[in-house]
Amino acid sequence: MTATADFDDRFRPQRLEPLAALRAFGRLVRDKEDTAQVFEIMRALSGRSIARGYDRMLKTMEGGRQAFLREELAHKLDDPVWLARFEPGTVGAAYREFREARGFTAEGLAAEARKVVTHTDAQHPVIWYSRRLRDVHDVWHILTGYHTDALGEACVVAFSYAQTGNWGFALIGGGAAHEIRREDRTIPARRAVLQAWRNGRAARWLPGLDYEALFAEPLEAARARLNIRPPTVYEAVPAEARLALKLRA
Repeated sequence: MTATADFDDRFRPQRLEPLAALRAFGRLVRDKEDTAQVFEIMRALSGRSIARGYDRMLKTMEGGRQAFLREELAHKLDDPVWLARFEPGTVGAAYREFREARGFTAEGLAAEARKVVTHTDAQHPVIWYSRRLRDVHDVWHILTGYHTDALGEACVVAFSYAQTGNWGFALIGGGAAHEIRREDRTIPARRAVLQAWRNGRAARWLPGLDYEALFAEPLEAARARLNIRPPTVYEAVPAEARLALKLRA
């Protein structure tokens, strides 16, 4: 029996809902700021990936300790005093700059999730793990080197698919690459997304990390330790071309 054998099935769908996911993706293409559609896609296609990820976490010393502590990362990621402690050049400093430049907050992302997933705040270990995946999204932007333009988001979710096995990430990454190619055929979106997926497969498994310790590490040293390869295809695309993308339907 696995650690999640008694998991209440009301908390997640047993069957994939591809039509619901495709409809949500269409809405996301029409308005890429409609973050709630991302969570609708993830809800429709997560299947058993979240429960499997939590079980995997328990099988490692580091991940098991994090599961035992069950800290809410969003609380720390939104704490300016906590973020101020990290020295320049560290993962934490890079995240702090990323957050300040864009005005993003972990609570803002959580609020979008609540529009779709009513049990997102439930006190259950697997739901806690799903919140953890939600909250580290922007940290993975920092670690992987992908920015928040349309191509960067497509790449970071492709990386996330490799890390989590959640088909929602696959749909968003692959679908976004298709839409980017429709808009600007000079951008190698498919190659960039494929490289991101490969980088995700090659990297160490990130969901179970001690993120507080990680934030204190120099960014480049952390990337090397975690075997996160550079996003060379993405970086070869001029920034102005990436920023010009609209992802029109």
